[in-house]
Amino acid sequence: MKKLIPAYLRVLLIFFAIFGAMEYFIDSGDRPAFLKYPMVSLFLFVFLFLLIAIEITIGAIDNITYQLLTDDQKAKLEEENNLSYREKEWYKKLMRSLTKTEPIENEASLLLNHDYDGIKELDNNLPPWWVYLFYGCIIFSAVYLVKFEILDGDNQEMELKKELAQAKIDVAEYMKTAPDLMDEKTVTLLTDPAEFASGETIYATNCAACHRADGGGQIGPNLTDENWILGGGIKEVFHTISNGGRDGKGMIAWKGNLKPKEIQAVASYILSLKGSNPKDPKAAEGEVWVEENK
Repeated sequence: MKKLIPAYLRVLLIFFAIFGAMEYFIDSGDRPAFLKYPMVSLFLFVFLFLLIAIEITIGAIDNITYQLLTDDQKAKLEEENNLSYREKEWYKKLMRSLTKTEPIENEASLLLNHDYDGIKELDNNLPPWWVYLFYGCIIFSAVYLVKFEILDGDNQEMELKKELAQAKIDVAEYMKTAPDLMDEKTVTLLTDPAEFASGETIYATNCAACHRADGGGQIGPNLTDENWILGGGIKEVFHTISNGGRDGKGMIAWKGNLKPKEIQAVASYILSLKGSNPKDPKAAEGEVWVEENK
């Protein structure tokens, strides 16, 4: 094996195998483990140093051992090293154990009384790997029969349906704690007045020009009455702000300028303006909005 793989390749293969395993098993988020945790980098450095030291030590021992050999032993070793792996004794033993082949000199004892135009048939045993594979298939079929036909286990289609259902649950749970992935299906109404602060700032910066600072309406509709053109719940207002108003005459889509958390804040602030009775409000537009779950 040492002759097949040079020392420098062995060091690199072992080092990167350990490096890959550590990156796989150590949870370091979106950063590589060796960058996030200095101890991992220190360990890898020491491990690489030890690998190189071990290879140098083994090479020195092999060199000293070779120098202690007699001329005949050196010649025999050189002859063995020049053999291809197919000619080496370990390979021949491995193949005999896998195939149970008889040496060519024993073929006479295996001949059958079958002769087809000079072609003779040998009574060789089946290779052990084939026999074990056959027995393994029988055991697998028995387990398969019991699990899926007798115990009514889940097939691939049922497993896929369960995984998809669980994935939907996992995504919904994740969306609750990932504000930047919020949408109109998962948004919730903010009710704490302290949470309106950012929404009020965003409103004053981006919305007051069309809806007035008090929400009474100017170019845009009045936001303080009970009438809404595109729906007056948190999900509907969030959708309207994100994707814009009516085609050709509504406001622009703000999802390219505001993050979902910011849209949630300003939508919640807008809904808090209901019933605030601004001075000279714009006439009501749309229809009276009633929550469907009420």
